[in-house]
Amino acid sequence: MRRLWYQARARRIVLCVSEATVRTTHPYPHPPVPAGRAPQLGPLGLFTVLLGAALPLIDFFIVNVALPAIDADLAAGPALLELVVGGYGVSYAVLLVLGGRLGDTVGRRRLFLTGMAAFGLTSLACGLAPDAWTLIGARVAQGAAAALMLPQVLATIQATAQGPRRARAMSLYGATAGLSMVLGQILGGVLVAADLAGSGWRAVFLVNVPVVLVGLVLVARVVPETRSDRPAAVDVPGTLLLALSLVSLLLPLTEGRAAGWPLWTAVSLGVFPLAATAFYLTERRADRLGRTPLVPPSLLRLESLRRGLAMTVPFSIGFSGFMFVVAVALQQGLAMGPVAAGLALVPMAAAFFAASLAGPRLVGRFGTRVVTAGGIVQAVGIALLLLTVRSGWPDLSVAALAPGVAVAGLGQGLQLPVLMRLMLSDVPAHRAGVGGGVMVTTQQSALALGVATLGSLFLALVPSKGMQEALQTTLLVQLALIALTVLLSLRLPRVVR
Repeated sequence: MRRLWYQARARRIVLCVSEATVRTTHPYPHPPVPAGRAPQLGPLGLFTVLLGAALPLIDFFIVNVALPAIDADLAAGPALLELVVGGYGVSYAVLLVLGGRLGDTVGRRRLFLTGMAAFGLTSLACGLAPDAWTLIGARVAQGAAAALMLPQVLATIQATAQGPRRARAMSLYGATAGLSMVLGQILGGVLVAADLAGSGWRAVFLVNVPVVLVGLVLVARVVPETRSDRPAAVDVPGTLLLALSLVSLLLPLTEGRAAGWPLWTAVSLGVFPLAATAFYLTERRADRLGRTPLVPPSLLRLESLRRGLAMTVPFSIGFSGFMFVVAVALQQGLAMGPVAAGLALVPMAAAFFAASLAGPRLVGRFGTRVVTAGGIVQAVGIALLLLTVRSGWPDLSVAALAPGVAVAGLGQGLQLPVLMRLMLSDVPAHRAGVGGGVMVTTQQSALALGVATLGSLFLALVPSKGMQEALQTTLLVQLALIALTVLLSLRLPRVVR
């Protein structure tokens, strides 16, 4: 008995000593949060990063309705006007993946702040540009600034939100992206017509400056710093080959029609398949050697990302081509002012917003079949618009266009937010910057390709066929693209995490 008593007493002494040691080491009754715990993005922080996501997309589309005013003021001509749109899109697309990689390495909030500040400065340069070439140079720099900023949005969401919070944030990101593309054109029309302090078209760029100043304050206060725990060095060969591939494709398609398709456009298009093949082979070799390429082919083995990207291309080509063509047709074909041309798209924005709100609940019940249904609804809207143009031209009003535009917007709102959420659902957190960069680069390249292809087709048909028939032909091409997206949507994974 005495022996058992001594053993019990010894155990109590050990426990007391251990407790005293714990209290000495940790002066609080509960141990501190582990150092490796991921930071959390609050509601105001989410709003702030979504503001950063909206700015680049708004500025891609905001100039569409301002182009006639820019031409009248700067005597730009068709070729330079297309560079005002295309220069921004090309530099933006070329540098997006690199922007994601740099954010993973040096810190996403730091690069987000840098990109947003540069975006504000380049917007100011655009608004103060004295001639067309200065405006083009400022637009190229603005696209580069956007490429530093936007990938950090997706990477920050991936790194600071988990489970249902991440799914909700990604749905909001998709809704923000779609609404920004529509609202950009509406806002552009209102600002040009308002002629604030005699600024005319310059207001579409200058409006960014106060928004950026507010955004910088918010980022510094409410967005946590994150970076990859396994940062990789910049893939210089991959970066250069990707830039060559995108420039050799997008630049001649953007500028070729207005320039009369000179020899350099054919040479550039001939370079594209060679550069693209060299880029793929270089990235595959780096991946196999255990390095971290700019776009890891192994990342494309993720079914959700690979199939989502395949659908993103025709969807984005049709979306941007439609927005550009409608802006030109309403102002030049129907002699609408910039405000009326912008207001014609309000039903699309409202329907898109409503569909975006309903999307998460519908996805929880029906999975990615919501995307397929959205494509069918969008096709009905474009068909309604086609019939309206055929029967009512040239006496069309904003009210006459509203049903087709609204139904098309409803269908788009059921597709884009779900698609963006799906594509990044399986990307590991340490590859969030690269995954987001790949997704947005594909989307942005397709947006630029849509303006270059559908826009060029429309403008090439106008002199010989007239505005009405050119618009009808372009809408038929878009219907074909929507049919392709519906077919591709059937191959998407059924469940969205």
